[in-house]
Amino acid sequence: MTTVPPGTAWLPCSDRARERGDPLPGTAGRGDRWLLVELESAWGRHAFFDSALDPALGAAIVARAESAGIRPLAIRRTRLRADERRAQTRWRWALVDARPGRAAIRWGVVSDPADLLGLPLDGSAGTPSDRPAFAVCAHARHDQCCAVRGRPVVEALARSHPEETWECSHLGGDRFAATMILFPHGLLYGAVPAAEADAIVADYADGRVDPRYLRGRTSLSTVAQAAEAFARDASGDTGIDAYRVLAEHPHPHGWTVVLEHCGRRVVVEVGERLSEPLLSTCAATLAHPVREFVPVAVR
Repeated sequence: MTTVPPGTAWLPCSDRARERGDPLPGTAGRGDRWLLVELESAWGRHAFFDSALDPALGAAIVARAESAGIRPLAIRRTRLRADERRAQTRWRWALVDARPGRAAIRWGVVSDPADLLGLPLDGSAGTPSDRPAFAVCAHARHDQCCAVRGRPVVEALARSHPEETWECSHLGGDRFAATMILFPHGLLYGAVPAAEADAIVADYADGRVDPRYLRGRTSLSTVAQAAEAFARDASGDTGIDAYRVLAEHPHPHGWTVVLEHCGRRVVVEVGERLSEPLLSTCAATLAHPVREFVPVAVR
């Protein structure tokens, strides 16, 4: 680790990441299944523990979801007035299965958030929907970059896709703001410019990813995310389900990832390196190196 020298010019973490050209592939945190909960209130650093929810109830909801292998995420509509946020009398929720071949989203609503503790988590509850959900991190109390860069993205999408667009709590990777996840496939994007948001979701509607900003699919390991990105670079195929992961084999020099593409096997050799020490959040004062994936071979 490295301590930032006194007097060093401060820059937001997302500005520093852009200056360095931090690579995006393989940086999406894991999430095979997700529980989205509408919390129309102000959020503290942790939305479920510091919001309109009773903190004990929020902790219980998070613990129950995580014990079932489900990643919780708070959502809310953008730019509601303070009195509208205080007036919440119903609590929408969604269960998302982001695993390849199972991508699905089911919505429901409760009048008491405590009822979320009895919500079946096996995928049987709620009403299936064929409409996507776009969640953009605008969690300012977690990191200022999430608000500064996330809010223009969520506002741009809300103008063109008001029913599908939500602000969300932290998705991970402050330095990659603006971060955005597209459900039900769990495609996590980073460094998204507001001017490109509509194009990204248009590609999604057409069954394609935008490799320029894709961090990875959350239902895959970070190594598999990187391997898929390197394979896409080689083939130019941007179909969401163009690749299927068959195997991952670690070895002393990295990983061998075997993919299926158009009925053929694609073998991707993935290496890794450590970055120079960096400040990965706006609040960080100690610089640490981070792991980065590099393509070795695609055959």
